[in-house]
Amino acid sequence: MSAVPNILSIAGSDPSGGAGIQADLKSIAACGGYGMAAITALTAQNTRGVAGVHIPPPDFLSAQLSAISEDVRVDAVKIGMLGNAGSISAVTDWLRTLPQTPVVLDPVMVATSGDRLLAADADAALRELLRVVDVVTPNLAELAVLAGEPAAPSWERALAQARAVASEYGVLVLAKGGHLADRRGGCPDALVDAHGVVLEVVGDWADTRNTHGTGCSLSSALATLYARTGTWPDALRLGKAWLGRALADADALGVGSGAGHGPVHHFAGLWAGERPPSPAALVDTWWDAIAGVREDIDSLAFVRGLKDGTLARADFEHYLRQDALYLRTFAQALSRASALAPDAGQQRFWASAAAGCLEEELQLHRTRLGSGPPPEPSATTAAYLNHLTASGRTYPVLVAAILPCFWLYQDAGSRLAAAHREGHPYADWLAAYSSVEFDRATREAVAVVQRVALRAGEDEIADMRRAFVESARHELLFFAQTDADGDPGGSGAAFGSSRLAGARAE
Repeated sequence: MSAVPNILSIAGSDPSGGAGIQADLKSIAACGGYGMAAITALTAQNTRGVAGVHIPPPDFLSAQLSAISEDVRVDAVKIGMLGNAGSISAVTDWLRTLPQTPVVLDPVMVATSGDRLLAADADAALRELLRVVDVVTPNLAELAVLAGEPAAPSWERALAQARAVASEYGVLVLAKGGHLADRRGGCPDALVDAHGVVLEVVGDWADTRNTHGTGCSLSSALATLYARTGTWPDALRLGKAWLGRALADADALGVGSGAGHGPVHHFAGLWAGERPPSPAALVDTWWDAIAGVREDIDSLAFVRGLKDGTLARADFEHYLRQDALYLRTFAQALSRASALAPDAGQQRFWASAAAGCLEEELQLHRTRLGSGPPPEPSATTAAYLNHLTASGRTYPVLVAAILPCFWLYQDAGSRLAAAHREGHPYADWLAAYSSVEFDRATREAVAVVQRVALRAGEDEIADMRRAFVESARHELLFFAQTDADGDPGGSGAAFGSSRLAGARAE
C-alpha cells in the first residue's frame, strides 16, 4: 500500500472554490492524501450565497462511483451534499459494497438561514445512510434535526444530542461548537459515541469573516487523517489544529467582494514550508508555544558569553556545579521513565539516557570541578528538581517534562557549536553541542513523546503540555541564574549544558 492514502469526496461543486468538492480536494491534499471526486451536484454560487443547483441523475452518480472503485483503491470516503433521495440511495448502495472503508458524512441538511434543505423522502434516505457510515459531522442546526429537538442552547445540550444520535444510529458524532452563542472558554469540538464523549478538543475562536467551507474542510481532513493515523481521536486532534491554522490565515486570501464569507486558507501551512499534519503536529504546537522562550535563550548574557568566549570562568563553574546537582535528579527521572515505559524500545532509550547522565556527572567533577564537596542547590535548581519529581506520577507527563532538556539544548546548542573556534576557552563544550549522537537522541525523544501524546486522553495531553512548558521555563531560569544581565523576565526557556550526556549514551 502506498504511504499516500486515496480519499474520495462525494459532494457538490462550488465554482468559487471555497466549499464542496473544491474545498475537499484542497483539504485532502493539505492533509497528505490523494483526492478524488464524484460530483453529486453543480451549483452556481460565490462567497455571498447560492444562486442555483443542478443535480445530475442518480445513475450517473452510481457510474462515477463504480468507475472509481473498479480501478482505484479507496482508503476513506468523505460525503457532503447529496441533494435528493435518489442520490443518497445511490451512495448508500455503493457503500454497502465497500463495508471496510471508513466513511465520514457531513450532512448538508440546513442552510445558514436555518431553512431545511432536504425533502421528507431525502431526510429519510439520509437517516438510512447514517447507519452505514463511521462518523457524522453535523453543525448544531443539523445535529438538532437529527436528534429531533430544537437547536441546542448550550454545549452541554449539544453533547447530549450527539450522544442520542450516536446511540440511535450506531455512529460516532462529531459535535461542533462553531455556532455556539457563548464564546467563553474557546471553540469546542467533540467526538461522541453512545456512551458519551470520546474526545473533546478546544481551539481558539478565529477572528475572521472568511469561514466559507469550514464544515466541508474539516470533514474531509478528518477522513484523510484517519486514513493516515488509524484512529478518529488522532484524526480530530490533527484536523482541528490544521483547520485552526487555515482559519487564522484566511484573511491572507482575497477571494470575494468582502460582502460575503470568503474561504479558509487550506494551504497556509504548506505555503509556509510546513509538512502536512502528522503525529508530530501535536508536540510541534508545544514547541511553537515556547517560541518566545527560545528567543530568550539567545539573549541571555550567559549564552552570549559562552558563545564568544567572554564568559567568566567563575560563572561557568558556578553553572556546572548546579548542573551536576541537577543531573542526579534528572537521571532519576529518566530511570523512572524507563520503569514506566510501555514497551521495550522506550525502556531502553530512557535507561540509556539515565546512564549517560551519571557518566557526565562524574566527568564534570573530574575535569572541571575537582573533587571538593558538592554545593547546596540554589533555589532555582531546587524548584526545577521539585518540578521533575512531581511530574513523575504518570509516564506521559514525565516524558513531556523531560523533553525540553533534550530539545531546547539541541536547538540552542547547534547555534553555539557554530561559534566554535581554535583557542576558545570552552571549546570542549561547544564542540559537544554539534554531537551527531545527541541530535539523533533528541529526535528519538521527540518521537517518543509524540507517540505518547497521540495515545493520551485530552486531559492528559493538557497536563503534558503544561509540564513541557513549565520545564522550559525552569530551563531558562536555571541557565539565567548566572546571567550577568539579571532576571530575564521568567518568560523563556534555556538549556543545560550537560543534558548532552543522556543522549550521548544512545
